Amino acid sequence: MATPQQIHYKQNRLKQLRAFCHAARTGSVSAAAEKIFLSQPTVSLQIQALERELDTVLFERRGPKIRLTPEGELLYELAQPLVEGMDKLHETFAVHCGRVDQGSLDIAAGEATILYILPEPVRRFVGQYPGIDLRLHNVTGRDGLEMLRADAVDMAVGSMLEVPDDITYRPVVTYTPTLITPKDHPLADKQDVTLAEIAEHGLILPPRHLSTWRMVDLMFRQQELDYKVTLEAGGWEVIKKYVELGLGISVVTDLCLTGRERLGRIPLERYFPKRSYGIVLRRGKFLSPQTKRFQEVMDLVFPGEPRDRLGRQRRGEGDLGDGLMG
Repeated sequence: MATPQQIHYKQNRLKQLRAFCHAARTGSVSAAAEKIFLSQPTVSLQIQALERELDTVLFERRGPKIRLTPEGELLYELAQPLVEGMDKLHETFAVHCGRVDQGSLDIAAGEATILYILPEPVRRFVGQYPGIDLRLHNVTGRDGLEMLRADAVDMAVGSMLEVPDDITYRPVVTYTPTLITPKDHPLADKQDVTLAEIAEHGLILPPRHLSTWRMVDLMFRQQELDYKVTLEAGGWEVIKKYVELGLGISVVTDLCLTGRERLGRIPLERYFPKRSYGIVLRRGKFLSPQTKRFQEVMDLVFPGEPRDRLGRQRRGEGDLGDGLMG
């Protein structure tokens, strides 16, 4: 028969596990306390009680920062789905009763993804589930991954090159790298161009810290070609505008090309890999019903294996980003 002390502990076990999981995810007791609206001493006491009950040490403590011990990592792997499942119990129950008409969904994505990938999935999702509070967070790749890790968003949509161990990435669509030029540019009428021909003209590229710049730089260096950047500009709409004005040429993915632009366009598949876009999740995360429904909508909008805009089967992953990208 359980003692009153054991009963009291079991009643508080979820609180202790929740405090432990948030501390493990953030690497900080104070950050965990802020996340779950408790005081720092309260969170510390809950974690200490858990350690006493399990007769183990869950964290290595180094000043304000903490790090999981091997035992802590094991408990986190076991406890995280349970905590998230309990936190989402109401919404999950509603789904099993046939109702997905409430709750919220937070999605992190870059500007390009929000402008060119998400409009149709969002339109369908909002039309089908008008009671769900949908929020799009326009963030950079690193910020999007940090929001995923901190559970500040339910999912992300974007492009990835390297997938960290704690992240899962499922491509849903791919696009072709394309050279864009002004309509009256000497390269505009060519069916095919070489990197040497491109290097003769000034380039408009995104800022140096983004993957597109590094990708272009790598390709030219591999061919031992010098090139000149005439303008750095953020955002593909901005880049397209300045190419139309004749200030340079650029390399983009045809995701951003509608066919209404006054631009010459030449595919560059022979030099640059295709770029995939897909669904990004924290590994092991409990998926809310809203997240699952949005993924289903994405699969309806982009059915089958990832394809490019011409419907050709992809030849590879084609990721150009070094983390979650626009």
